[in-house]
Amino acid sequence: MTPPVVHSLREQIREHIVEGIVSGRWKPGERIVERRIAVELEVSQTPVREALRELETLRLIESAPNKGVRVRNLSAADLEEIYPVRAGLEQIAAELAAPRLASDCSALEPHVAALWEADRTEDGTAQVRHTVGFHREMVRAAGNSVLLHTWESLGIEVFTALSIRWLGTVQKSYAEEHEALVEAFRSQDPDIGLLVKRHVLGCAPRA
Repeated sequence: MTPPVVHSLREQIREHIVEGIVSGRWKPGERIVERRIAVELEVSQTPVREALRELETLRLIESAPNKGVRVRNLSAADLEEIYPVRAGLEQIAAELAAPRLASDCSALEPHVAALWEADRTEDGTAQVRHTVGFHREMVRAAGNSVLLHTWESLGIEVFTALSIRWLGTVQKSYAEEHEALVEAFRSQDPDIGLLVKRHVLGCAPRA
């Protein structure tokens, strides 16, 4: 049995802040008060500070002397910048993962099944979660830890959620597009890398 994933305190705080931003609790330009979060979550300010520093690295928030930390006013152009980088990484990942996924797509299939239901119910949260889950499993299947770490550092889940919730970026059918990729892996399509690259670029918001 696979042991449950245990998130560090810093990661839990980071997820709490990200959810607050994505859900609209903190609007673009609004200040995030470190002390208030620490009191609310009953933790010290140190892990809150660390989580905020990570989110600043992702360019989701910004800090200034004597002004504290605020949610960045991200534009469609800001969100769009990540997609060519992500597309290049996932093209490499797909090509490396192709031999393994040709014979076993079991890590991808549950996300496709969940996406059919999410599409049917128009559940945006589930669409984000399982779209990102699908791509994360594909990158993992490449078996390259440097590639996976670089991909994770882009904050894919955060920016996918923001693209959908802030800008209304919607794909024709999340399930249909990802099922097509599974079929391409199964059939050992020689252009799988390019197919994945085009798919990712097609998800980008338009400025």
